Amino acid sequence: MSEIGRDTVLDYRPGPDSELPLEEGETVLATFLPDAGRYWKDHALLGLLGVALVALGLWYLGNLNQLAVAAIAIVVGMTLRGWYFRSEVFARRWQLTERRLIGPQGRQVMLLEITAVRRLMGDVQIVTKSGGKHLIRHQADAEAVANRIEAAQAARKGANT
Repeated sequence: MSEIGRDTVLDYRPGPDSELPLEEGETVLATFLPDAGRYWKDHALLGLLGVALVALGLWYLGNLNQLAVAAIAIVVGMTLRGWYFRSEVFARRWQLTERRLIGPQGRQVMLLEITAVRRLMGDVQIVTKSGGKHLIRHQADAEAVANRIEAAQAARKGANT
């Protein structure tokens, strides 16, 4: 009979203890931490989007008189979600070195493996040659983070030629 193994998601350790160590001679160029203002702004935007979609659905069903209750439920729900997940979100950080991005839970992305750096609201998405996707969430200035990663990647490419 086959044995069911422990799911690795249960081994989650937030914070620096879950990160890969620096290699010899590697230095940290930048550290990207979530921004509290951006975190709550993202939740507010998602809440407003939810209210708009529910309003559209209620209008279509002819129950627009229930919009106030639905809007309050969405706002309360998004607030509770924000409070519940904030300790996990703020325990995550990404470090940029001259060789790679080091992320939470043992994630790493070599700079020469990055094919795209995209911005969405306060998040920065990293796409690798193998199709892997990593998200640096809730950044105060996502544009600056993306530019910093792209500059480090360009410097790494220049060092290898």
